[in-house]
Amino acid sequence: MAVRLRRLAETVVSRGEPLRAWADAAGPSREGVEWLVLPLSSDGVRVDAVVGAIALGQPAPSRRGRGGKTPAQTDEPLLFALNASQAFGRSLADALGLALAAHEERDFEDGEHKARPLCDVAGRTAVLVQSLHGDDAQSVNDKLCRMLFFTGALKDSGARRVLLVAPYLCYARKDRRTKLHDPVTTRYLGQLFEAMGADGIATVEVHNQAAFENAFRIPKLHVEQTGALLPYLLRIASGDKLAVVSPDSGGMKRAEALRLALEDATRQPVSKAFMEKQRSMGQVWGDLFAGDVAGRTAVIVDDMISTGGSMARTAEECRRRGAARVICAAAHGLFAEGAPALFASPVDRIAVTDTVELPSALRRAPPGNLDVIGVAPTVAASLSPWLG
Repeated sequence: MAVRLRRLAETVVSRGEPLRAWADAAGPSREGVEWLVLPLSSDGVRVDAVVGAIALGQPAPSRRGRGGKTPAQTDEPLLFALNASQAFGRSLADALGLALAAHEERDFEDGEHKARPLCDVAGRTAVLVQSLHGDDAQSVNDKLCRMLFFTGALKDSGARRVLLVAPYLCYARKDRRTKLHDPVTTRYLGQLFEAMGADGIATVEVHNQAAFENAFRIPKLHVEQTGALLPYLLRIASGDKLAVVSPDSGGMKRAEALRLALEDATRQPVSKAFMEKQRSMGQVWGDLFAGDVAGRTAVIVDDMISTGGSMARTAEECRRRGAARVICAAAHGLFAEGAPALFASPVDRIAVTDTVELPSALRRAPPGNLDVIGVAPTVAASLSPWLG
């Protein structure tokens, strides 16, 4: 028994996750011994010690997993979240009913780094979470490299499948050539992940869904923001006459999806509108506005808020045309340079999901009209069929 318990403890240390095992007693009796061994960690990463419990009794049906497997043979997926996306990873783990698997990330003096799983991934499905936006600590490229390298490490360690969850997908806006010799960076991004052996990728409200579908040849999952925004809007604009506004003509399909969802939920007509926007060489222009927002709560919806300039100019036009209230909503709140133009505009509420952690300045002094909506339950519901 001591040898068996020592081996179980070693397995728990290597995997970084609890382990339950059953052993039948010798002879005709159906009684046996059940072991439960749990890892203990002071930092949530390295296993410092293990604690075990032993019970005597008869095997119960609950001690068998799917397909008659014991817990030690489970095909339950392993969920990893790199350090920069731990908050979202924990939310997703809670929504999926999983625990985050242990991993290690090390930075070296010369700026290089490494990351590796601290548990046995052989034959398992591994889900890797990393939101690919730049922040004060790591650039977009830093996060992308870490995700690529960790994907490779999981495959080299024998993972049966590696599924990527990038709540915010970088380089998604450069999905076509607009000038001579322009790169199609979204397609190159897909090739990088495929080269590392990724078996699928999920993201939230990508800039151009058709381009995303074409750029990646591996299975992909596009999670629309409507599922997360709808309950918030129904609460914040309860009883209001509504209009859904796109800040440019390219976002009309996104706006229409939200408009139809609001119309279905409220059983009331919801009008639509859009603002003209032309962009070239960093300059934005266009003053055409189509649609009726007078006397309504105008919901301006986009995939992201970067500098906030497009949202701000659209909000000002909605007010000029008689909108009673203006709400700006987007999946990704990048808030580049603090997005001062947006927060100075006549906007009543600004809502983003938590795919991107707020910049440090906004975390220290969050504006009173800014709301952050958790999108992990929506991602989990979409991801569950992939995980069986």
